[in-house]
Amino acid sequence: MLRIPFEELKAEFTRVLFEKGAPSDVAELAGRLFAENSRDGVYSHGLNRFPTIVKLIDEGRIRPAATPRTVLSRGGFQRWDGNLGLGNVTATRAMARAVELSRRYGIGCVAVRNTNHWLRGGTYGWQAAEAGCVGLCWTNAIPRMPAWGGREPRLGNNPLVVAVPRAEGPVVLDMALSQFSFGKMEEYRMAGKMLPFPGGYDEAGEPTSDPAVVERTKTALPVGFWKGSGLAMVLDLAAALLSEGRGSLDFDEREGEFGVSQVFLAIDADSLVGREVRERVVTRILNHVHASTPVTEGGRVYYPGERTLLTRRENLEKGVPVNEEVWKIVQAM
Repeated sequence: MLRIPFEELKAEFTRVLFEKGAPSDVAELAGRLFAENSRDGVYSHGLNRFPTIVKLIDEGRIRPAATPRTVLSRGGFQRWDGNLGLGNVTATRAMARAVELSRRYGIGCVAVRNTNHWLRGGTYGWQAAEAGCVGLCWTNAIPRMPAWGGREPRLGNNPLVVAVPRAEGPVVLDMALSQFSFGKMEEYRMAGKMLPFPGGYDEAGEPTSDPAVVERTKTALPVGFWKGSGLAMVLDLAAALLSEGRGSLDFDEREGEFGVSQVFLAIDADSLVGREVRERVVTRILNHVHASTPVTEGGRVYYPGERTLLTRRENLEKGVPVNEEVWKIVQAM
């Protein structure tokens, strides 16, 4: 396994983005975010996704020099137009603004239209939690999941992130509304592995664990079956409504996924309940969860985000694992 030092990975991403027209501060931020995704074990939204983002820049779908514009500001709520800038940069700035608004109003919300793929949604949950806020954010996406009872892809997997601050490490739930995100399925396919559970449907409408088949049919299995289908639908509705932006029905495979709608919420837990109360409540609940009897002998029950911290420490110490073929492509850019 090839491992690359985190700083080298970040520097290479930054170099390419700068050469593709991103201002130095934008290239630096976006490069760091790509590297952090791989550092934390989300390889599908770090190095492995980077060539796709560069291709979208070359095609004009992503405008690396663009900055978001505020189109409405009312109390703790703002609406932005992302101007098709780099999705991870716009998302970071939106959550930062939501946190700022929460300091004044208790709750801050930024809804963004006309933006691009935010890559790892959990990034913005970590960002909010490390600022002492409960964070919630979600995005709509290209339809690759059927509405429950239907056959065609009509719903995006519309990732949802919920984060809770904690001194020893935030609790960060980062979940797609499909059983496996398409990025994760790509990761399994590239490794030549089957999914551990059915992740979608084949051409006959039967459940399958073959990631290549699900990528081909573009009909992923909703989490919780009808419940995940319903949740994907209402998240799409809320994102499109609050941002006055596009819904999942406005994206198609031929055009590609860009110009999406997103929502970022921050609740200032530190000022509303205080750090001492926060730590007592969160730690008590997590200790109760940790005390669960594991299904596998010698195993352990983790809270969302706990294993991310373990992966982060290992990859900072040993270097970040990379797909050698993709790494060579990036180096040659």
